[in-house]
Amino acid sequence: MVMLNGSASIGTSACSLPRPHSKTRGLSPAWWCQTPTSWSIPPLLLFTVGTCVVAEANPAATIKWRKNGQLLEDDQKSVVITNHLKLDPETGLSTVLSSLQYAATKEDADAIFACAATHTLINQETELEPFPIHYPSEQVTLQIMSQPPIIEGDNVTLKCTADGNPPPRSFFFHIKGTKMLVENSDNYTVTAINREDTGEYKCSLVDNEKVEASKNIVVSYLDLSLSPTGEVVKEVGETLSVKIEKSTSGDATELWKKNGKMVKRPEFSNLTFADAGDYVCEVSMTGLTRRQSFQLVIEGKPLITSLTKYRAADGKDTVLTCEAEGVPKPQIQWSINNTIKEESSYINGKVIHKITIVPKENLTVTCNVSNRLGQHAETISVSSVFKEEKKGRGSPEDQDQAKLIGGGVAGLVLVGITVGLICWLCIKKSRQGTWKTEEEMNRSHENETLKPNDCV
Repeated sequence: MVMLNGSASIGTSACSLPRPHSKTRGLSPAWWCQTPTSWSIPPLLLFTVGTCVVAEANPAATIKWRKNGQLLEDDQKSVVITNHLKLDPETGLSTVLSSLQYAATKEDADAIFACAATHTLINQETELEPFPIHYPSEQVTLQIMSQPPIIEGDNVTLKCTADGNPPPRSFFFHIKGTKMLVENSDNYTVTAINREDTGEYKCSLVDNEKVEASKNIVVSYLDLSLSPTGEVVKEVGETLSVKIEKSTSGDATELWKKNGKMVKRPEFSNLTFADAGDYVCEVSMTGLTRRQSFQLVIEGKPLITSLTKYRAADGKDTVLTCEAEGVPKPQIQWSINNTIKEESSYINGKVIHKITIVPKENLTVTCNVSNRLGQHAETISVSSVFKEEKKGRGSPEDQDQAKLIGGGVAGLVLVGITVGLICWLCIKKSRQGTWKTEEEMNRSHENETLKPNDCV
């Protein structure tokens, strides 16, 4: 190609394209291609990258090669650059041809090669489009796609990849000692994995089984067995043995709850009503939790724990309260009728029964509790409200005491009056007039001095 005024153009090529992809500056290039569309690379084998031509220039142009912007130097090993100069004797113009041979590696898969022409009048550079570099796989990687921890029953997907270009599409997967060929796919799924599947897993190339990769899979599991479970019915004073067995693939923690609150592992050597409740055992490890439970029911004959009385706010009514423990629920009976109000509750084996009465006389009231296992009774004294109103003071017990004191005082007064009356009669009798002789009077006086006085 002839260029006027000594100007020059650059011809170059791009791999695997019908024409080059050029990024030239200045005049349009003249070019041709002498490069392969792809490389399959044995070690240190040279391949022609391309030929760059600068035609009809004066003076002759210089051509240099770059890879990824870095200047390539001819070392006659991995880089060989061959330059040819042709001089037209008629015109005196020069044509320069430069060929690049390069020993590519897999790291050059995305490399950008370019030739640069330098002339006194113009500088031009043209990039070659990337072209595929084929190379065999040297390394295989096995990935476990499922997120840890792997729990017994999970589906676990294995993925095998290789570093060759193009990458292989078929692999051998070694599952529990069995070699399985997977074609047109790079993954294999182990369904419903179990604890026996713990161990080493491998994948390898189909055409070279020595190129392989492996991974260890640990299957997490947790077994919990509790005795007893469900509803457990016991009587007061009995014992209950609680046994727990657990099998785990790692460290696990054990927690106990009673009616939703944290407690220690229960031990029952002498059951009471307070031991009744819902017990839950929870064993957990990373990613796994197991629970077992039992409901403990404590039965026993009823026992009255409190029998009390108090005066209502109006001062007329008396409230009696009977509290008892027992399972099944005790029935309560009072030895009094005509109650004006009753209240009853039964929570966690404890019954509370209140009655309100208006006692018209002093009473002894009995509270009797019973269920199918037995019965228990207690009594309490209740004083009449009406007698308290007549006396106008104090409690029934105070008024009973006042009655005794008043009666004693009245008796003493009566005795004093009787003694005084007798003395008065005696004195009166001694002073009555009588006709006596002087001798009789003297004798009578002597007798009085000898006898004690009857009136004191």
